Amino acid sequence: MWRHQTIIRSFLTLSFMASGFSLTLAAEKTEPAKAEPPKPAAAKPATESKPAPAKPAEPKAAEPKKVEPKPAPAQKQAAPQKPAPKMVKLNVYPQDIQLTTSRDRQSVIAQAVYDNGLTADVTSQLQLKPAKAGIVRIEKNMIYPAGDGETDLVASFGGANIKLHSKVVKAKEDRPISFNLDVMPTFMRAGCNTGSCHGAARGKDGFRLSLFGFDPKGDYYRLTRELSGRRINLSMPHESLLLEKAIGAVPHTGGKLYEKDSEYYNAALRWLQAGAPYDAGAVPTVDKVEIYPEGGVMDGKGTTQQVSVLAYYSDGTTRDVTSLASFSSNNDNSATITKNGLITADNRGEAFIMARFDTHTVGSHFVVLPKGLDFQWPNVPEYNYVDTLVHNKLKKLRVVPSEVCSDAEFLRRASLDICGILPSIEEFNKFVADKDPKKREKVVDELLNRKEFVEMWVMKWSELLQIRTVNNRISYKSALLYYNWLQERIANNVPLDKMVQELLGATGGTFANAATNYYENERDTLKVSENVAQVFMGMRIQCAQCHNHPFDRWTMDDYYSFAAFFSQVGRKRSEDPRESIIYNRGSGEVRHQVDNRVMQPKFLGGAQPDVKGKDRRVVLASWLASNENPYFATNLSNIVWAHFFGKGIINEVDDVRVSNPPVNPELLDELAKRFTEYNYDFKKLVRDICTSRTYQLSTQTNPSNEKDLTNFSHAMPRRLRAEVLLDCISQVTNAPNKFRGLPMGARAVQIADGNTTNYFLTTFGRAKRDTVCSCEVRMEPSLSQALHLLNGDTVNNKIVQGKFVDSRIKAGKKPLEIVDEMYISCLSRKPTDKEYSNLVQVLDENKKDEQNTLNDVFWSLLNSREFIFNH
Repeated sequence: MWRHQTIIRSFLTLSFMASGFSLTLAAEKTEPAKAEPPKPAAAKPATESKPAPAKPAEPKAAEPKKVEPKPAPAQKQAAPQKPAPKMVKLNVYPQDIQLTTSRDRQSVIAQAVYDNGLTADVTSQLQLKPAKAGIVRIEKNMIYPAGDGETDLVASFGGANIKLHSKVVKAKEDRPISFNLDVMPTFMRAGCNTGSCHGAARGKDGFRLSLFGFDPKGDYYRLTRELSGRRINLSMPHESLLLEKAIGAVPHTGGKLYEKDSEYYNAALRWLQAGAPYDAGAVPTVDKVEIYPEGGVMDGKGTTQQVSVLAYYSDGTTRDVTSLASFSSNNDNSATITKNGLITADNRGEAFIMARFDTHTVGSHFVVLPKGLDFQWPNVPEYNYVDTLVHNKLKKLRVVPSEVCSDAEFLRRASLDICGILPSIEEFNKFVADKDPKKREKVVDELLNRKEFVEMWVMKWSELLQIRTVNNRISYKSALLYYNWLQERIANNVPLDKMVQELLGATGGTFANAATNYYENERDTLKVSENVAQVFMGMRIQCAQCHNHPFDRWTMDDYYSFAAFFSQVGRKRSEDPRESIIYNRGSGEVRHQVDNRVMQPKFLGGAQPDVKGKDRRVVLASWLASNENPYFATNLSNIVWAHFFGKGIINEVDDVRVSNPPVNPELLDELAKRFTEYNYDFKKLVRDICTSRTYQLSTQTNPSNEKDLTNFSHAMPRRLRAEVLLDCISQVTNAPNKFRGLPMGARAVQIADGNTTNYFLTTFGRAKRDTVCSCEVRMEPSLSQALHLLNGDTVNNKIVQGKFVDSRIKAGKKPLEIVDEMYISCLSRKPTDKEYSNLVQVLDENKKDEQNTLNDVFWSLLNSREFIFNH
């Protein structure tokens, strides 16, 4: 067809597509648009280069400069040394100390917060004084019981005094040894029951423990009854293989785990000396775990901070479990943590420090800055609460956000994000010419009221709800009715909580009540519960089916108790063989995989409701989509945020867990709070996000934020998803598509059936809707995508079919006028001066073949990174 002017661009396009879509908007970013000629930028180097040669004519003047080693300005900046930072707050943890029995103890951690935002571990300098003698004994930062009673302790540092309360019970009594409370935690601490050791499905070296201790009774049996006499020796406890392997006295694949006479060794030895009993009666369970301090900003490599971990038990007691917890960092490059809980700062960045004890994982967020970093926050405008909370985080990180993007960039970005379309030439000209300072807010409101906004979010929810045809289960009619039900709810702005409650509690025929297709699409009870948790709470609880979640709080009990809400869903055929009827059977239970217990329905992270005589799904739906569930509004807010920024505040959006914390928890909480106050009207939430300065930031970075990929200090170029990219190509070429069940000219985002696709959509990663995972939408570049854009029939055929150039030549438009319209249609800008000069040269050289030359230009624009990305 045509390639004579663009063969070089073809190879460039192929290379950027295959190498990762690294966006360098060369034409737009290095040179301003023609409407704002930036000639001064080119002129300055020329004028500066002239004075430079003139100075060498005064060689002697160079010597006085040598005598000028007193760089007055530099000295002056160093001379007025800033006063030492002042402590503005002293944090001491824990505030309430409870000691039970003579073996109990509690460490105290102190953290100073300074006026420059930095924190420091001042535990070693803390003075602790009890108000009453004889109740507690203090050794450094450790509190031990001395006698029964209560007393206050005054913690002092730097002129600040913090009052702590302590209570001691049974100070003279020894705590009886407990297999569950004393021995089991040592396996976790030593790493014995991890997946790489004896916690593996088949164990290790002939011995198996339950992964992370989810089955204490089974572990007790395997230790004491399996291969009787091999692992424990009650007549000579010191010679038990359990102890000898752990201290390295005999060969052990796992190596030496702890020292002889350590607290771990002594706990196991006491248990063996007591006859290796299993706990009699009810054993207190861990209700919650806390980690101290709650966060910190560390000043440079090598700075340290000790953490402590406190467990709260169901019998009302507490226990310092710092020595029993398992610690880890999600970013060892910035901060590492030892087995004993000592954090050491390394390179600049952020680290989430986690502690796992029993079934609980908790974490604390730490920022590491270069030593003595001098930083002053500029007066950056804030358009709404989003900016305030984003800036609060950036101030901690000593990062300055980028400048705001241009009007043209904003219009294109908002149009693609909100409606999945490019602004028309008329819309572009009108917006750029508008002098109203609130024109960006106005255009957001206009876009939110367009039908394309509804279509975009129907598509996204269709992926979450897996709307598609399924052989011998969901007919095309059912899928279409399901899609129309969803579209009607979103078009009518039905609050999302009401929509979700209607969906999860749906009964009736899959034709008569299309929402019931949710239960026809997936029939496995456990899988349904997993999907509900992942879509509406953002949690992947799948691994808790076989063992306690290794990186979150969810246990096997939580998993099966949540699944019990869906155990009574009934299905039967109607008169039409294509239709199923979903109803509540009123019977059916879920049993625990380990001990075959019948599990009672229990909310994830919530209470156990009364479901007697009720439809369990309705009970769950009422709680799930309500203020009582702390995860619903947070999760949906995160999904909305991720749509507009390319990544969530928690990323991935459906992988919410303690070990994957939000990068800005205050922002996420505020978005969820507002979303709830808006009565779950997500259109208002979208408006808050799109009118914020944070959303309007440029992709251009500054020295402080050029390495920031997580804190939204600058816009990130995002490849257009498959449906939107195809729609944009069709829009600018004026070449409509035809999809199954839709009229000619319908958009790809309107496709109801997830199984309806074409080569372009499949190649560019359209979701198949086989699962609810956010990973179904593939945004990764591939060679096949590059080749299809370059040589496939989509772009080439649409240029011919739409007759963009031909129609304008016939209308009498000049070549450069047509070029302007191409650029505005594809890139929402006019060519730069450099682009104009190149285009003029190309057009002059090919006057005899003007139409093909213009088609070449059009083809090049459609293959450019600037077109394929939203920026």
